[in-house]
Amino acid sequence: MPSRSIPSIRPADTKTRLLDAAEAQYIDSGYEAMSLRHITARANANLAAVNYHFGGKDALIHAMLTRRLDGLNRNRLVLLERFQSMHGAQLTCEHILGAMFIPALQQSRCPERSGPALLRLLGRAYTDPSPFIRAYLRTMYTDVAERFFCAFQSVLPHLPREELGWRLHFCIGSLSGILAGADTNSLIDDFTQGRRLEDPQLIGRLALIMVAALKAPQAVTREMCPFQSMFAECNAAPIDTKETQPALA
Repeated sequence: MPSRSIPSIRPADTKTRLLDAAEAQYIDSGYEAMSLRHITARANANLAAVNYHFGGKDALIHAMLTRRLDGLNRNRLVLLERFQSMHGAQLTCEHILGAMFIPALQQSRCPERSGPALLRLLGRAYTDPSPFIRAYLRTMYTDVAERFFCAFQSVLPHLPREELGWRLHFCIGSLSGILAGADTNSLIDDFTQGRRLEDPQLIGRLALIMVAALKAPQAVTREMCPFQSMFAECNAAPIDTKETQPALA
């Protein structure tokens, strides 16, 4: 009986190493600070390999983001549609937020699919001011964003589109900033003093804040805004910005 050869475990191919290196570099420093020199050194590859597999830096970054975000957003839409079908008119903000965050958390728990780095990648992508990244997200995921926006409109019909847009922008932007700038697991350990926090409880805490913001009373008019008088008082007595004493360390 012929012996069966055991396949050897080969290191990741050059294309995968470049994608992994670009992802790590992007999470660390953002798009504008990335360089092909650092990426290729991290991937143990050369510039010719980038041009061969991708055609250049922008195409490499595009491929790096797409491999993580395409599948994630498909899963988000599947879960959103499932909740809409199951709950109909009883759909809530919590269901929509669950459809946004549950797939991301599940994927972040899977080492083969980037693991914990996914959350920081999401945070970096949604807070990166680079025109290239902003254009990429608008072009690739406008439909996904609109589907979720319409879902929020269905459960918050009293909010004008502009007002809802601002609230979602603030909520998601704040969360993305936290994900991009810190290790979420370390924060959880600090806040819970080492006690285990299950994913449903974690999403529950996020939803508690975000739902409160989304359901807050309508923004006050210009005449009623308390900050209007504060700015008037500030302008009436300009603050002296000259240093009259040593700055505090």
